[in-house]
Amino acid sequence: MSQQRNTPDPSFKLQVVQLIKDQGLSVAQVCRDMNLGETAVRRWLAQFAAEQTGQGGIGKPLTAEQQRIRQLEGEVRQLRQDNDLLQKSVGLLCPRTAMIQRCIDQLAEKATTGVAPLCRVLGVSRSGYYAAAARARKPAMVCAATVHLQAAFAASGRSYGSRRLQQALLQQGRLIGRYRVRSLMRINGLRPVWKRKFVHTTDSRHALPIADNLLNRQFEPASANCAWVSDITYIRTASGWLYLAAVMDLFSRKIVGWAMAPSMPAELVCTALQMAITQRQPPAGLVVHSDRGSQYASDVHRTLLARHRLHASMRRKANCWDNAVIERIFLNLKIERVWPNHYANHAEATRDVTDYIVGFYNSVRLHSKLGYLPPNAYERHMAEKQPIPVSENT
Repeated sequence: MSQQRNTPDPSFKLQVVQLIKDQGLSVAQVCRDMNLGETAVRRWLAQFAAEQTGQGGIGKPLTAEQQRIRQLEGEVRQLRQDNDLLQKSVGLLCPRTAMIQRCIDQLAEKATTGVAPLCRVLGVSRSGYYAAAARARKPAMVCAATVHLQAAFAASGRSYGSRRLQQALLQQGRLIGRYRVRSLMRINGLRPVWKRKFVHTTDSRHALPIADNLLNRQFEPASANCAWVSDITYIRTASGWLYLAAVMDLFSRKIVGWAMAPSMPAELVCTALQMAITQRQPPAGLVVHSDRGSQYASDVHRTLLARHRLHASMRRKANCWDNAVIERIFLNLKIERVWPNHYANHAEATRDVTDYIVGFYNSVRLHSKLGYLPPNAYERHMAEKQPIPVSENT
């Protein structure tokens, strides 16, 4: 008696193929687990791949109707892939609502399908599209926050960023978040623009005596008139360089003395230090920190320090961090006042820099290190807790 051949049905073949294709199982493993012949399973895989590409199965040519069905299925798969790609691309548009509305407007002008199919393809509702179009036609209203923000930005000399602008508005009693400030700044084009320039001002190649680094990066003294830092910077004018020597109290970050001249001799730093001494009357033992430049190591500067019983301190060689605090103040000065302007001569630059120090930096500018208070206000606030030391010198 001949043995009847067991022929698997198409659903069973498809199930075996899906185990291999979808679950990533090997042909050998599936054949071993299901007690199948490896040659037959590989033939089923080849037949499935041929049918996926619209061809006839092995040993079973497709009829004209089946070929048309396969062709239509392939076109549907391609349309789905294109639609998915379009929807993923639209999701990257930012801001999404405004960009989709503009995209539909442009496509509607060229297509004959109308708005509804475009909204369906792009994944938005028709009501949402029409609402966005209505908002685009409506004239933009200037909110009160924008007016106050622009005023605060102008009052800062167009120098404040989002953090300081937020603090300035909070001090005016106007509650607003920093990210809202950033959005309004971006919408209204409120952005400080500056660029760097560099001139070498420190000459440490000399044989003059160098003081020890007494400050040692202790940038937060307990009270005023305990530690000052001093440095020289440059200001570009149409008449040549103007050099600025400044003295800053580390306690309140206040500029307590300054002097400007077309050159930078030792007398320049002595004039700035003498102004600071006259204004503050510091006690004996105050530390005056500077770089290793020849001006600060000169006899006249050391004599001035000794006369008022002040201690000299100098940064270590090739270590800019030891004097970083006042260098940062100089950078703020240039970003916020010097670089946006073009000075015709030294006198014009001197007036503007003095106005920045006296009228803005010491009295108005919000300092993040001081809890967003100006140096003068910070000293008054701290004086209620601890009086500023007064010198015993006459």
